Amino acid sequence: MFKGLMVVNAFLRTTKFDDIYHTLLEAARPEGILLDVMTNAELSPVVDSFLFDPALYDFVLFWDKDVQLAMQLEQRGLRVFNSAQSILRCDDKALTYLTLKQAGLPMPRTILAPKTFTNIGYPQLSFLDDVAKQLGWPVVVKECFGSFGQQVYLCRTMDELQQTVADHAGTPLLFQQLISESFGHDVRVNVVGGKVVASMHRRSTDGDFRSNLTRGGAMEPWTATPEQAGVAIRAVEALGLDFAGVDVLFGKDGPLICEVNSNAHFKTTLECTGVNMAAEIMKYIAGKLGTK
Repeated sequence: MFKGLMVVNAFLRTTKFDDIYHTLLEAARPEGILLDVMTNAELSPVVDSFLFDPALYDFVLFWDKDVQLAMQLEQRGLRVFNSAQSILRCDDKALTYLTLKQAGLPMPRTILAPKTFTNIGYPQLSFLDDVAKQLGWPVVVKECFGSFGQQVYLCRTMDELQQTVADHAGTPLLFQQLISESFGHDVRVNVVGGKVVASMHRRSTDGDFRSNLTRGGAMEPWTATPEQAGVAIRAVEALGLDFAGVDVLFGKDGPLICEVNSNAHFKTTLECTGVNMAAEIMKYIAGKLGTK
């Protein structure tokens, strides 16, 4: 019997998140794992003190993006799934891009916005001329921190692009080429322990270029092609993840990595494919613990 600590966010307590936490707790028991649950707000004040005893736990299932807290748990000697550094690389889209580029993985053409500060903004936006020239129209603008297809904007003109960037000055941004072949649809490839365990095709139902199900998109089971599976697995490995949901675009010359989610919401995957991602994750963790 193993004992783990599941860390969740204290402030994201919606039904959707609570369902995920409950599913993970239920999936742990058949694998001989008992999970204690603590929020980041409960754990942060005590993690570096005698009030928290890391010897009580065999591992941490970190279902949050509080990277500094994950680092503190690792410094206390605990094995964290996913690791702090891998969560950091996924949560920041600029770091995702830089890591995957270094690994030679295919992605849309991407340009990182020059850094500025909220109190300064962008006194001049002439750099956007080169952005548009390199990427073509329309230009996809992404905030480097965001989920569920939010904080992503499609700019069709220079006026739109300038306004969007000016409105978000001080927020880390990146610019991407729009992949027209994948407009409004993509594939979510779920990887656990270096293997694809479930995939689904997602598509927009309102003509939007984003396919996120949270926005009301449709889904259907999908068998990942060898090329889609290959780039998804390589992306997860490059980012140092144990498990992840990888969003793969349909490119003209093959699949392209769009984003990688370290804590992918798997309720829709279960509904669509019948595959319980929580069970796959807990089975993987049990296997790793059994060989430690």
